[in-house]
Amino acid sequence: MAKRVTIMIDDDIDKKLRVLQAKLISKTNESVSYSAVINKELKKQLK
Repeated sequence: MAKRVTIMIDDDIDKKLRVLQAKLISKTNESVSYSAVINKELKKQLK
């Protein structure tokens, strides 16, 4: 189950996440939420 959390993200990291989000959207032609991108990247880094 997902949990709602408030975090502060530095501007440079936000820009990188937004670029990843845009790439995923253009690659799949589907909407991809900002939260989904954050979760995907966190899971990759926390393996």
